[in-house]
Amino acid sequence: MFILWLDVMIKRGVIISIGLWGVLTFVSGCANYLSPFKTENARLGSPTSVNKELKQLPPPEDKIIVATYRFRDQTGQYKSSENGASWSTAVTQGATSILIRALEESGWFVPIEREDLSNLLNERKVIQMVRAQYKGQDGKTLPQLPPLLYAGVLLEGGIISYDTNVMTGGLGARYLGIGASGQYRQDQVTIYLRATSTQSGKILKTVYTTKTILSEKVDAGVFRFVDTDKLLEGEAGYSFNEPTTLAVTEAIEKAVLSLIIEGVHKGLWNLNNPDDINSSVFKNYEREKNDSENYDSFGRYLTNKREGVGVGINYAMQWYQGNYPNPLIRPAGEMNITYYPHPKFGIGMEAGLGNIAARNAFEKEYSYVGLKGTYYILPNMSNTVYLIAGGGLLVGRTGFSRGEDLFPYISGGIGFEQFITPYMGINVEFKNVYSMEDGLDGVKKGNINDMIWRGNVGIKFYLGTNKTK
Repeated sequence: MFILWLDVMIKRGVIISIGLWGVLTFVSGCANYLSPFKTENARLGSPTSVNKELKQLPPPEDKIIVATYRFRDQTGQYKSSENGASWSTAVTQGATSILIRALEESGWFVPIEREDLSNLLNERKVIQMVRAQYKGQDGKTLPQLPPLLYAGVLLEGGIISYDTNVMTGGLGARYLGIGASGQYRQDQVTIYLRATSTQSGKILKTVYTTKTILSEKVDAGVFRFVDTDKLLEGEAGYSFNEPTTLAVTEAIEKAVLSLIIEGVHKGLWNLNNPDDINSSVFKNYEREKNDSENYDSFGRYLTNKREGVGVGINYAMQWYQGNYPNPLIRPAGEMNITYYPHPKFGIGMEAGLGNIAARNAFEKEYSYVGLKGTYYILPNMSNTVYLIAGGGLLVGRTGFSRGEDLFPYISGGIGFEQFITPYMGINVEFKNVYSMEDGLDGVKKGNINDMIWRGNVGIKFYLGTNKTK
């Protein structure tokens, strides 16, 4: 008997051990996936998308000798910290090195050392002293050092601003101890770069660029009692922070690209082949420059979203408010067509069909047709809130044979639209339809006429628009 009991316990122990080992292996594997505990070899820095454009620039007639003494952080900003003051700067202090590399990568400039000019001059003094005191192997006096190069163009500017939390947001949900959430934040860095003639001191050209910096965090978890004395708890997530230095690098490279192309158009320097002004790099830049006026300070593309005519289909849930208690929610359908004389305003027609009902009292079908006007709060954005106002006629099932089944109405409400393509948007609306005469439910009683509350979800197609980006 003892041997049988021991055998059973050993088997249970083995099963429990195998189960625990499996759980630990799974958790360890997930943890390693989310946060790899291993070292990585040093590698070359990843090129930015602008760096590829710099290398695709057509060659210049002559390379330009340029000098930059200090392209520095002019924001004076420190990293934000939840635990108190932080003495770490918000952006890199090595922007001069980034600028010099961008000048080299472009193939248009010959940058010369000026940031640490004192070190260079001291080293030249040492060389001159050694050459004055010693002779070469042939016994002759060593020659003097050649003169330093001087620059025809001086590059100045810096990191002008670093704006934090220019846009933040998030979304989350939790039910019965199980949920997930996500948050994001956008910062923005701004670069100014100017070219100055060293002969006259004239500012030849000034350009500026901006780059957004994205940070996001996603997590999910469960915290729930699966039994009276058993608690299940688990969590997972990740965070992503776009490297600030890479963002600054991309903004500086974009400024160098802009300075080169703007200088060619202004006649400050020339292409080796004048026909290269029609190359893809120049054309893309011109297209982006012409399009830049359609961007706002948050980097969002703004253009006239609504032009011509829009045709929409809505599915609605509606309930009435009148003389009977316990109103029931009933479905409805609607079609509409809208003409947009202005991006902010729309004028159109709507027609639909639906029921109103009250529990154990009545149910009646109504169709309606009417005119409505729409005012969009932010017409140039991909998503916006809008206001609705209109009026029309509610027609009962026997509307044209019995006059009491015709009810004029006025309506008003609020909606939200999100474009999913340049020609199609989805919308959510909530509005009130107020009858100008009482009796929608067949009872004329009270000082307030019957009304209908309606919630719509729909889709709208925009026809005859010209939306090219």
